[in-house]
Amino acid sequence: MYFRSHHVYNLEEHEARMDELEGTLRGHIGYIEEALDRLEGKAKAGDMGKKISEELYSQRARDEKNK
Repeated sequence: MYFRSHHVYNLEEHEARMDELEGTLRGHIGYIEEALDRLEGKAKAGDMGKKISEELYSQRARDEKNK
């Protein structure tokens, strides 16, 4: 019984770390896309910073699939 509960705990901890990593990666992708737009000259002054938002960091695709 101890090993099962310990395993479940480790799985939950791993899932939490992966969710945090996913949010971080989404944020970095936003930075890259914005920089690419600036380099290509497509971004307007009003568009700067829109892709880089707290929303990108807080999106969780797995949770959206479950709803």
